[in-house]
Amino acid sequence: MELRDYLRILHRNWILILALTVLGGAGAYGYSLLQTPSYEAETQLYVSVRSDSSGVSELAQGTTFARQAVVSFVDVIDSALVLDRVIDDLNLDTTAQRLASSIQASSATNSVIITVKVSNPNAELAASIANSVGSNFSDVVVNRLEKPDGDTASLVKVETIAPALVPTSPATPRVPLNVAIGIIIGLALGLGIAILRSVLDTRIHSLHDIEAATEAPVLGGISFDPDAKKRPLIVHADPRNPRAESFRSLRTNLQFIDVDGSSRSFVVSSAGPGEGKSTTTANLAIALAETGARVVLVDGDLRLPRVADYMGIEGGVGLTDVLIGRAELVDVLQQWGTGKLFVLPSGRTPPNPSELLGSQAMQRTLEALADAFDYVLVDAPPLLLVTDAAVVSRFTSGVLMVAASGTTKKPQLTAAVEKLEAIGSRLFGVIVTMLPSKGPDSYGYGAYSYAAQDGAADVARDGRRTRRDKTEQR
Repeated sequence: MELRDYLRILHRNWILILALTVLGGAGAYGYSLLQTPSYEAETQLYVSVRSDSSGVSELAQGTTFARQAVVSFVDVIDSALVLDRVIDDLNLDTTAQRLASSIQASSATNSVIITVKVSNPNAELAASIANSVGSNFSDVVVNRLEKPDGDTASLVKVETIAPALVPTSPATPRVPLNVAIGIIIGLALGLGIAILRSVLDTRIHSLHDIEAATEAPVLGGISFDPDAKKRPLIVHADPRNPRAESFRSLRTNLQFIDVDGSSRSFVVSSAGPGEGKSTTTANLAIALAETGARVVLVDGDLRLPRVADYMGIEGGVGLTDVLIGRAELVDVLQQWGTGKLFVLPSGRTPPNPSELLGSQAMQRTLEALADAFDYVLVDAPPLLLVTDAAVVSRFTSGVLMVAASGTTKKPQLTAAVEKLEAIGSRLFGVIVTMLPSKGPDSYGYGAYSYAAQDGAADVARDGRRTRRDKTEQR
């Protein structure tokens, strides 16, 4: 995956990522509020060894002994020998073992200073325990553990150099830190889910996905229209609609396709059903006819014909009648509109569609149409369901593949392309339908409507200028 792939994932899943990030921070904040505040008091003890001599070597030996002893003294602080005395001094309702869990003693390397930290929900009690630990530890070490036999005083001395003060703010929970950790965890979880969704999702969402599935060029993109079923012929129903302009852009790209010979006959198919091939074929035919070209639209889907319904013509007699010799081609062609667009409906549904479409009669029919028209568009069934489209493609210049964003899967598109390659048919390009008009997978149609509005404004401006000039001349 490249950097732009990750950026596209972030753009596509930014709501999920943001929601999990906010949820992580909010959860950490709520968890912090539910925790009992704990205060931490700290005291520091200085351990030294007295010497009978004031010589430098004796002082050095005493300091070295103190440093070595401190390591052992740290473990004495949370022992029952010290803590039982603390419990008696403060009348605590606990045990030495439980009290030890709230006490932490430490000493830096080569240091004679011991730091004692005590945590407790009560700030004053935390300070009292810390100070009591310090005094009782000193007494245990000096008067019991390190006291020589007889009446000789102990050479070890423990002094408190920093008594514990009552803390003014709780040490835990650390709300800012917890919230920051929650946000990081939520963000990481959101990114992980977003990447996992992208990896597991094999559907086509953008033109980039088309490029990853096939080397065929992308001829154009058609945006998603929720009212497409109500207005299937958008080029005719609303010529200034941005979606209609996208079909005209497709028309322009199709005109520049390098086709061997003078014939421009194309089979329009898709990998699976419901990808918008029939409406795409019909609108493309209307857009081509707008240029003055002679266009014929053939309904080659003899199983589920749709062209006649979309174009609003009678489809009872059509292609099947020509193929079986019941009617002449010129008699079943129906002119649509006032231009040079003709429609050849499918006719009655036959029991053997594949055999009819692969017959010599079909080949002669398409050759006759290619001689009489500039463009021949054949709406064929999906490639992966039946062999009809593959069979017909042998008699035409090639295939235009329709793939629906969010519906067509990459393996399906790849399989359809491989099927065409296996029989030697030429794939001229892919038309992406149902593209979102906004977001990372959009195709960008705002420029069409913007240009149309500017054009209308220019026309109106020129009209007002012309009328003003005429008035001045008068």
